[in-house]
Amino acid sequence: MKNIIFIAPPAAGKGTQSKLISTEYNIPHISTGDLLRDEIKSGSILGKELQKVIDEGKLVSNDIIVKLLRERISRVDCNDGYILDGYPRNIEQATIYKDLLSELKKDIGVVIFMDIDKELALSRTENRLICSFCGASYNTSVAELSPAIEGICDKCGHTLRARTDDNKETFLNRFNTYLIETSPLIDYYNNLGILRIIKVNENDSAQDIFNEIKKIIN
Repeated sequence: MKNIIFIAPPAAGKGTQSKLISTEYNIPHISTGDLLRDEIKSGSILGKELQKVIDEGKLVSNDIIVKLLRERISRVDCNDGYILDGYPRNIEQATIYKDLLSELKKDIGVVIFMDIDKELALSRTENRLICSFCGASYNTSVAELSPAIEGICDKCGHTLRARTDDNKETFLNRFNTYLIETSPLIDYYNNLGILRIIKVNENDSAQDIFNEIKKIIN
C-alpha cells in the first residue's frame, strides 16, 4: 500500500475520499490541521506555544509542522501507508516533506490531484451543512451526502447549520490562495512521475470518485 497525498481546491471532496480510503484500506488519515488542534488540546508546552501563535494571527512555522508530522508518520500504524491531507501546501513544504521521508526511509507514494471547476466547488461550498452537536458534515448538492431529513443530522438528530466561513467571499479567497500556492505542486509532482489526476464532475457521486481512486491505488 502506498502513501497518498491529496491535492485539491476547497470543496473538491478530499475529506470524504480520505475517510473512504482509510476505511477500505485500514490506513490512517492524517490531517495537519488535526495534528495542530490535538497538540493544543493536550496542553503541552508546544501546544501552548501553538495557541499563542494562532491567537496572534501568525502562521505556524514549517519546523513545528514537520516536528508533529515526523512523530505521527513514525508510528507503527503508518507502516502500511497513510493518507496525508492538508500538507504540503506549497513547493517549500513539498521539498521539506521529501527530505523528511528520505530521513525516515519512507517512500513518497502517490499524489492524487482532484480537479474541480471553481463554479462547482463554490456551489458545493454554499450547500455544505454541519451538525451543531456532533460535527457531522453534509452537502445538499450531493445526493448521497444529503441528510435523510432536511435540516436534521442523521447521526444524532440535532439541527444542521451552514458553517460561518462557507460563503462566497471566503471561498474565493481560499480558492485564489490555492491557485497561487498549491497549484505549482501539480507540476512539481508530475515531474517526479507520481501525479495522478481525477476530474470531479457535477454528476459524479462520492462513490464514483472513490472507484477511480481505487483503480489508482490498486
